[in-house]
Amino acid sequence: MGKLDGKVAFITGAARGQGRAHAIKLASEGASIIAVDICAQIPSVEYPMANTEDLNLTVKEVDALGRAISAHETDVRDRDALQAAFDAGVEALGPVDIVVANAGIATLTPECGQDGWRDVLDVNLTGVYHTIEVARPSMVERGAGGSIVLTSSVAGLTGMVMDNPGGLAYTAAKHGLVGLMRSYANMLAPHNIRVNTIHPSGVATPMLINPVTEKLFAEGGPDGMSDTGNALPVTLMEPEDMANAVAWLVSEDARYVTGVALPVDAGFTNRR
Repeated sequence: MGKLDGKVAFITGAARGQGRAHAIKLASEGASIIAVDICAQIPSVEYPMANTEDLNLTVKEVDALGRAISAHETDVRDRDALQAAFDAGVEALGPVDIVVANAGIATLTPECGQDGWRDVLDVNLTGVYHTIEVARPSMVERGAGGSIVLTSSVAGLTGMVMDNPGGLAYTAAKHGLVGLMRSYANMLAPHNIRVNTIHPSGVATPMLINPVTEKLFAEGGPDGMSDTGNALPVTLMEPEDMANAVAWLVSEDARYVTGVALPVDAGFTNRR
């Protein structure tokens, strides 16, 4: 018996990294998965983004656990397309109990310019708003409660120094998610729907493990970036560490936890 038996989870950015880890962890606890990922490159993003093969691997991993999965190549910036993917997933698997708004990008070099600012805000903030909005009407109407988790960052709790449009947008968007979470937590509390954010520091995913970001950090980071070390003796955490936190937040073990900005950051924010 898993802690999420009979539940359905809607997860964005599910093709790899933290999103795939969430899908696998929640499936291992008994949930069926509606998995969404753009599976295409956004031009301002310097590192290779997820593709169809990545999403197919998530499907295989969930299948191997004996759980159902409905996968969709969908851009969270396109609300109508996201609604269609959500509706198709519900048709296939049943009503959604859990939302993990995880899709996100980073553009960290000045060369990305204003495209970097716009694209980061569109994916990391507006895309999360879209994710909640396509799911919440059916969750409210059903009257069975539920849980929503937004993937923010330590950049949503601290003033990161990244002197370029994309880096500024990343910090602004991740801070914005905290306000979004707190508003939705109050709005949805009467329906027993809980809303929280998680705040990772560095996680070993393709957003950080790629030639572009490796070069930046080898050179001391984007212009003016401050020390990025954690308090605990770990450089990068694993996606599974985030998935474990999310699995707790969406379970009955955290049934009275809502409106919380939860750092899962190896002590990063405690040092600031």
